Amino acid sequence: MRLQVILNALERHGSFVYESAAWADSSKEGLLVRVRPRRRSRPICSGCGNRGGTYDHLPERRFQHVPLWGLAVWFVYAARRVACPVCGVKVERLPWASGKERTTTSFQWFLARWAKRLSWRETAAIFGTSWHTVFRAVKMAVCWGIRHRELEGIEAIGIDEVAYRKGHQYFTLVYQIDRGSRRLLWVGQDRTKETLGRFFRFFGRRRTERLKYICSDMWKAYLSVIAREANGALHILDRFHIMQLFNKAIDKVRAQEARELKRKGFEVLKRTRWLLLKRRGNLKRKEVLRLNELLTHNLRTVKCYLMKEDFQRLWDYKAPWRIGSFFQEWLDRALSTRIEPMRNLARTLERHAEQIFNWFEAKGEISAGAVEGMNLKVKLTTRRSYGFRDPSTLKYALYHNLGNLPEPPSTHKF
Repeated sequence: MRLQVILNALERHGSFVYESAAWADSSKEGLLVRVRPRRRSRPICSGCGNRGGTYDHLPERRFQHVPLWGLAVWFVYAARRVACPVCGVKVERLPWASGKERTTTSFQWFLARWAKRLSWRETAAIFGTSWHTVFRAVKMAVCWGIRHRELEGIEAIGIDEVAYRKGHQYFTLVYQIDRGSRRLLWVGQDRTKETLGRFFRFFGRRRTERLKYICSDMWKAYLSVIAREANGALHILDRFHIMQLFNKAIDKVRAQEARELKRKGFEVLKRTRWLLLKRRGNLKRKEVLRLNELLTHNLRTVKCYLMKEDFQRLWDYKAPWRIGSFFQEWLDRALSTRIEPMRNLARTLERHAEQIFNWFEAKGEISAGAVEGMNLKVKLTTRRSYGFRDPSTLKYALYHNLGNLPEPPSTHKF
């Protein structure tokens, strides 16, 4: 079977013919596929889209295509210039590539798919192209997906921030967290009131009024904007962020107490940080034994850990009166302790009791652990993207990996 037959079956362009296929010269490995326009066909103006007469021809260009059998494939074509009555002399529109791109659109989609599985550098190395070519492919896929995605019917969103660079450089991220549907909707630089306000302007008043649930952390800027822009939605403080506050309090107490014990010649808290911060179910057998031994000591750190574990019982209650009763009992115990970080935590929880209780009302209506799960994917993406100099590049990576963006149905998959 000739290569032209395969290309016609997979990617046929009506006004063009795959004329011949041959090995490339010694400087470039792979196959060269020469393309020519059909006889008596008229080129399409790249400006207005109308057909016009041929003005002249430009020098031949090569367009890298999807590799076949591990071999690089290049389209070779001398583009025509169009004598357009509307736009003047313009280069013709090509159906397999856009603008001044040196890669075919099919190859861009091919690279974009692999860039979800591999780092951009690895993708470029495997398929014989450059990092910048992979970036442009991802950018193209993201822009197309954002233009064609569906934003109707969204009832629940989660709002969070992620540090993408040292020096308190943040992105504000907005997710869709309807039950059974998780995706990144929007990325904004910084975590100010203005940042989140831009999201609601983008989302629109009509869609905002249809929101039923909004999940966030306790960042004051977010709380203020949500109350102003979406007061008809049930505002929920996510349990993941609440338990993060416990971990910060425990870590602060542990660090202080470890220094005190070290001065006295004791190192019982040495290398115990992750024993106390990780979920017990995620600990290995040796770690469980070490934790059990640690819990036998009468330490402030141990008391904080036990208070955290006790608070976890709150999420299992269903009856509203029991939820409120347990919450108040726990607050009373925490406020009566002499451990200041836990007292501060209790005051914070007391101020946000209404949003915490809203979690129980929304239970079952939004994806459980949605924000936590998306956060893990965000951290993985940012970790793989170290070296990106421009924050906008990381934005494209986040949309690409977490946006669940659509692709054109006609795009073939090799």
